Order: sequence, then structure tokens, then C-alpha cells
Amino acid sequence: MKTFVLYFLFLIPLSLAAQTGGNHTFALLDLGYNARATGLGGDFISVRDADVNLAVGNPSLLNKDMLHTVGFNQALMAGGINYGMATYAFGLKNEGIVNTHIRYINYGKMTRREIDGTESGTFSPTGFIAGLGYGKTLNPQISVGANLNLLYSQLETYSAFGAAIDLSGTYYNEESRLLVTALVKNFGYQFKGYVSQNHEALPAEFQMAVAHKLAHAPFRFSMLAHHLNSWDITYVDPTLKPTIDPLTSDTIPVKYAGFGEKLFHHLTFQAEILIGEHVHLRTAFDYHRREEMKLQSRPGLAGFSFGTGLYFNKFSFDYGLGIYSRAGMVHSITLTTNLDKWKK
Repeated sequence: MKTFVLYFLFLIPLSLAAQTGGNHTFALLDLGYNARATGLGGDFISVRDADVNLAVGNPSLLNKDMLHTVGFNQALMAGGINYGMATYAFGLKNEGIVNTHIRYINYGKMTRREIDGTESGTFSPTGFIAGLGYGKTLNPQISVGANLNLLYSQLETYSAFGAAIDLSGTYYNEESRLLVTALVKNFGYQFKGYVSQNHEALPAEFQMAVAHKLAHAPFRFSMLAHHLNSWDITYVDPTLKPTIDPLTSDTIPVKYAGFGEKLFHHLTFQAEILIGEHVHLRTAFDYHRREEMKLQSRPGLAGFSFGTGLYFNKFSFDYGLGIYSRAGMVHSITLTTNLDKWKK
């Protein structure tokens, strides 16, 4: 019997946080597949413009400015892990906008071992998502959307197959430059598990976000509330025990998070600086990621992310840097172009 269960348990926590990861299958659903999202905390669902890559995460952002736009995305993580996405949007006459996409993750080369530890070759775990999205603008301020994602994962001789849907709605007031959106994502089922008759849960999640662009300054601020379907996403080491104060002999109980701490674990703060029409600078802070991933002795910039966008006549280029801890980070690049502009 081969010890792939150990590898499987090691790979699952790629859902970006210790407490919210490790309990679900198809963790590749939680990755931020475009550089703009990476530079803004990993999940960025609150801007309605021509960026077709954002519509993969929030289908209600699909709009006519994305028609015939194609996006290519590539990200690199520590340990040789890489993942990416390609997406394209087209219209259905007056019936809405459709986008197709394919996402993948490659976990790199790993050593195969027998139960006694003997090496017996190597293998390369992979995962894929093939998706179809639909978005429709109901009126100048309200739009809705849905994604259907087919999921496949291969871990050596073990494979899994499933499907998930995303549902979202967006309110956008162009005059006040205010956007509010709600998203239910990754709601689905694992039809075939890695082990026979074993069906694991998908990382279903409810998110809300609000964004506002200042009227007379080049700043756009967003706040994302994530994992709203689970109030307490803090982590407390289960091995901790009450201690005794050596001076007073009082019992010091294990400290648990209060209301404010639990609230901030749900929030990601995001900001863009719009330098004219051609340069965007980005940064974000995810409190949950910092608290769950930082090294206690050297927390550094864990939980912060940074990015930039360069916008040209026929294409745009985005770069994003997400910092998990001093032990690892993710670099992401995106190239986007509208095919109609090349025909002129």
C-alpha cells in the first residue's frame, strides 16, 4: 500500500489559510487566478470594468466592455507549484454575456514511496477546472451572474471529479461611484472521490464586498467580507492548556478570540491608486491570512499583497505579489487583450 494519504493531506491546505483550509476537497477553487486579484488579497470581486479575468470570480461583473476579450494568467508559488487560467468572453445578442475559462494547478514533481519508505519513482499531481459563466445586466444599476465549473483532480493513481456553481449579484451606481456585490461560490458536489464511496465537501463560501472611488482623488477603496457562512474562523491550538501564574498561583485560561477579533478575521482591505488611464498601483491587507500564516518570531509582511497594472492601447499587463509568510509567497502575471482592437 502506498502512502499517498500523507501527500494528500499536505496538499489540501492550499486554500490560503490554516483554519479555513484542510476541511474540503478541490482546494484549487480558492486560488486567486489573476494578477489583479493576487495584488488585492487573493479575492477581488468589487470592480465593474473591462477586466474579463475578474468575471471568473464574480460572474455578475460580466458586461459589454468585456466582449471578445481574452485573458492569460500564470502564477508561481514556493516549492515549484504553479497555476494559471485562460478566459474569453462573448455575447449572446441581447441576452447577456458569456465567458469560458479553464484553470489548472500543477503541484510539481513528488517522490513516490512505498509504505516502508522505499522510493519507487515520482509523480506530478494536477488539477483542472473548466468553467462557463453567464452574466446579464437587468438595468443600469443591477446585474446578476452564474458560473458552472467542472472539477478534476489527479493525485498519482487517485482521481476525483465534481462540479460547482457560483451565483452573484451586483449593484453599481455610476454617479456615486459605489459598487456593492454578493457572491455564493463553490457550491457543489464531488461525484467521484479519491477513495471509493467517499465524497468530500467542497469549499462553499459566501462573500460580500463594497467599493467606492473618490470623486476628486485617484483612489478606489474596497472591503471584502469573506467566509460569512462561518462566523468563527479563528484558530486556537487544541493542545494549549490553562497555565498557573507563578506569582499569584491564579489559573490563566486559554485565550479565545472575542467579537472584534472574529470580525476582523473576515475582512480584507483593498486599495487601488489610479494614475491616469495607464497605470494602477494596488495593495491589500488580509487580517485572517496574517494571523493564520505568519511566523510568530518574524511576522514580516504576512497578509499584505501588492500589485500594479499597465494599460496600453491594445493590451494590458498586470503583476501581483501575495505574501503568506517569510516561508512563501505567490507571484502572478496577467496579459489581457481585446481581439476587436487588433482588427482596426
